[in-house]
Amino acid sequence: MKIDAYLVNSFTANTTGGNPAGVVLHADNLSDEEKLNIAKAVGYSETAFVSQDDEADFELSFFTTTDEVDFCGHATLAAFSTMYQKGIVTDGQYVQRTKAGLLAVTIEPDGHIVMAQKLPEYLGVFDCEAISALIGIDSTVLASSGLPVEVISTGLPDMIVPVPLGYLDRIQVNEDLLSDFCQEHDLVSLHAFELCEKDSRLTASCRNFAPLFGIPEESATGSASGALACYLSKHLGSEYSNGFTFEQGRAMDCVSIITASVESNEQGITKVLVGGFAHEIGLQQVFL
Repeated sequence: MKIDAYLVNSFTANTTGGNPAGVVLHADNLSDEEKLNIAKAVGYSETAFVSQDDEADFELSFFTTTDEVDFCGHATLAAFSTMYQKGIVTDGQYVQRTKAGLLAVTIEPDGHIVMAQKLPEYLGVFDCEAISALIGIDSTVLASSGLPVEVISTGLPDMIVPVPLGYLDRIQVNEDLLSDFCQEHDLVSLHAFELCEKDSRLTASCRNFAPLFGIPEESATGSASGALACYLSKHLGSEYSNGFTFEQGRAMDCVSIITASVESNEQGITKVLVGGFAHEIGLQQVFL
């Protein structure tokens, strides 16, 4: 059996950079084992599989090269951009079923994709001493940011780690320690960020590490960007009332741009949105 896997860069900046994902359309009859084998053959951090659904517009499942994950932002963007470019869908609003729940996706007329994520769950904090050895930055330097290390999930549990300006590119991850730490605490990734200068068009520069799932570093992470937007809204509030623009992948020479916004009322955050553009870069045929 021959399977077409579209190769798509998500969260591109003027069609360059981004984070590659595989996209397999019409995946209704594929088993989980077959999906995993396809994801391994594609070799990207995630591959999205699109199937029909009785209630939602589509069902999406996401596989790394080692396992299935509940949700993946950049692969969602890749999937809906591919369907839009192929004429399967038009601009408008859709609902996808994922293992993280039913989530809305909006396709704008220019091809910009905006994805709703789950409302945030705040799952606890870690002290800087626990994180220092994982990323090779002294705990006193980490503490100087004045912000906490906090686990937040908008679909996947990501550990948000603030570092002072100028230290993001100095991170040296100990993959074995980080994998063990994530396994012990049920985390998917460590998402480090440094806030940009006030006059920058960017809110923050970011790096994401998920070695437990076979991802040493990722150049754009949609789910963690939603978590980071919630984190910044919680801890810095009205400073970022107009939304967020994140840069990721700089250390990999693959700069990606991710937009995010949150809506809130007196009870807290009511909506988490993450957006970006995607660009198809190829087609890979996988034989099962």
